[in-house]
Amino acid sequence: MTSPVRLTDYARGGGCACKIPPGELEIMVAGLGPASGTAELLVGLENGDDAAVVRLDERTGLVSTADFFTPVVDDAYDWGRIAAANALSDVYAMGGTPLVGLNLLCWPRGVLPLELAREVLRGGQDVAREAGCHLAGGHSVDDEGPKYGLAVTGVVRPEELITLDAGRAGLPLSLTKPLGVGVLNTRHKATGEVFGEAVASMSALNRDAARAAVAAGIRCGTDVTGFGLLGHASKLGRASGLTVALDAARVPYLAGSREALRDGYVSGGSRRNLEWVTPWTDFGAIGEDEQLLLADAQTSGGLLVAGEIPGAPVIGELLPRGEHLVVLR
Repeated sequence: MTSPVRLTDYARGGGCACKIPPGELEIMVAGLGPASGTAELLVGLENGDDAAVVRLDERTGLVSTADFFTPVVDDAYDWGRIAAANALSDVYAMGGTPLVGLNLLCWPRGVLPLELAREVLRGGQDVAREAGCHLAGGHSVDDEGPKYGLAVTGVVRPEELITLDAGRAGLPLSLTKPLGVGVLNTRHKATGEVFGEAVASMSALNRDAARAAVAAGIRCGTDVTGFGLLGHASKLGRASGLTVALDAARVPYLAGSREALRDGYVSGGSRRNLEWVTPWTDFGAIGEDEQLLLADAQTSGGLLVAGEIPGAPVIGELLPRGEHLVVLR
C-alpha cells in the first residue's frame, strides 16, 4: 500500500536519526545506575549495550529492549516493517532470540487516518511473524506526531552473549549490512524518491547474521544504527579498552548513497555524530565527505562484530589502545 499522505512530513527527523545525540545522552544518564533487583544483572547501563540482560538460571539470560522512532519512509506498511526489524535487532545484537514483542504507537488521531496506523501495525506484525516472535498487544498514545516501535523480550545463553566490552586486540571487524540509508532516507524525505534497496536493507532481520556470529564464537559486537558506524565503533572501542581501525575503502554502501551525499542530503543527526566522534578519531587522509558517510545515521543497520562471518566484508580490526579510539586508513 502506498500512503495517501507523506508520513515523513510529520517527522522532525527520520528513523534512528531522530535519536537524542550521543553526547547529550551520555550526559543525561551519567551517574544513573540500574535500580536494584532480585535477578543477577548481566548487562546494564554501563557501556550502552543494545539491550539489558538478566540471568534466569545457569543456562538462560533474559534480554529486554525497547526501540521506536518517527517515520523514516512514507509507506506506512514499510515503516512498520522497518521499525519492527530495528527493535528486534537489539536482541539479535546481543546474540539472543526474540520471543515476544509489544507495540509502541504514538498517533495523531485527529490528523492522520487510523487506516494508516493499522498498516503500520500490520507491517510490524509481519516482520515479527518472520522472526518467529509473538506480537501481543502493546500501548498507544494520541500524540502530535507518529512514532512506532516495539518493546521486545528474548532469551540468550549467558556464555553466548555478544557485548561491547568483549573485544580483543587482533580480531577483525565485519559489517553485515551496507551503509547509506541515512542519506537516502534524507533524500526520500525531501523529494519523495523511493529507494527500494534501502527499504529492503532496513526491513531485513539481523537474525541470520546473529546466528552466524554466535556459531563462530563471536562475543563482541553491536548493531549500527543512529550513531553511525563511527559512533558505534567508538563505543565498542571505549568499552573494550581498544582502538578500532577501519579501512574506509572496504566499507560497503547502498547504491545512490554517494550521489545523495553529493547533492547535500545529510541529516542533522549525521552531522552531530561526526562532531561527537571527532575529538577521539584519527581521520588520516579521509576527507569530510567520506567522514560524513561513515558517521551517517543508520536506521535498522547491520551488525558490527569482532570476528568473521560468511558473506560479511571485513572492514577493519581491533588494535591495542592507542592515542585515538578510532583510526581511519
